[in-house]
Amino acid sequence: MKKTTVAKNKLKRMQEKAPITSLTLFLSAFVFGIFAIAISFTAICVWVLNRAGVLVDVEIRSIILFMSLNSLLIGGVMAFFSCRIPLKPIHQLIYKMNCLAKGEYHTRLSFGPSLSANPTFAEITESFNTMAEELENTEMLRMDFINNFSHEFKTPIVSITGLAKLMAKGNVTEEERMQYLHAIEEESSRLSAMATNVLRLTSVENQAILKDVTSFNLSEQVRSAVLLLEPKWSRKNLNIALDFLEYTVEANEELLMEVWINLLDNAIKFSPEGGTLSLALTESEHSLCVAIGNEGITIPKEKQERIFQKFYQADESHATMGNGIGLAIVKRIVDLHKGQISLVSEDGYTEFRITLHK
Repeated sequence: MKKTTVAKNKLKRMQEKAPITSLTLFLSAFVFGIFAIAISFTAICVWVLNRAGVLVDVEIRSIILFMSLNSLLIGGVMAFFSCRIPLKPIHQLIYKMNCLAKGEYHTRLSFGPSLSANPTFAEITESFNTMAEELENTEMLRMDFINNFSHEFKTPIVSITGLAKLMAKGNVTEEERMQYLHAIEEESSRLSAMATNVLRLTSVENQAILKDVTSFNLSEQVRSAVLLLEPKWSRKNLNIALDFLEYTVEANEELLMEVWINLLDNAIKFSPEGGTLSLALTESEHSLCVAIGNEGITIPKEKQERIFQKFYQADESHATMGNGIGLAIVKRIVDLHKGQISLVSEDGYTEFRITLHK
């Protein structure tokens, strides 16, 4: 078993070195070929001059043969070893690329102080390390996505299964049975909402071109979104502060409505009882800005950078209902409109700002 492993490792190292060795041999042969052509040309010139009587020496042929053979031998050896020196950075680059190909995304490239001072090698180093960092971040996002999705999807199923087993035993009162049924209904709705949001997110992610663009009253749309969520903010006795005039925008009306619903729903969810929810629209020469803010817990800086990732929730305790998809959908819709979305959260106040170009 040990011999088999050693043999496999040896074969793997040979395969990794194969491109490097081939490149070295190719360049060596190229340099050697040029050198051989130069020597041959010199030898022909000497022979022609000898035949013309310019050079008279009975040993001229022996000298030409001796010079040619020695020059080819020495030149070949020098070409092979000299080609290995400038190829060292290429060898290192190929090795690091092979490491990335094997999934070692922590790999970073460094040519050393002498070569790094060269603009070309500095640019190669920066580009490679940027690529490796992006791959590493993408892998981390993928793992977080899988973990969060598994948690969000598994939790309702476990709850429904447990409650169903309790009811199946039969030793429950009518009040407990109603509580269990209500919990099962909530968890089922949660699963349904998650499936709907995942499908919606997939739909907007696969949409490359913004369709059904029309001109409509943006102010009226925002007011409609507030009215649609009236039962939710009324239950928490929130104060709604509206500050805007009438503005018109050209966009996909259905998609933008989804943006306001998601942002307002989040603002209501994280607002304290009796808090204030504010909406403001401002206009500049080339854009419209919609700001939706709420009082509540400040989102830490390190979490603000990840808030738009799929299935990421700043509330890691999962105390509030949600699945971390809404803001990802919002971000994608804003991107489709060539707009920008930003988050400001400090001193117990959180505000999302969406900028749409006119």
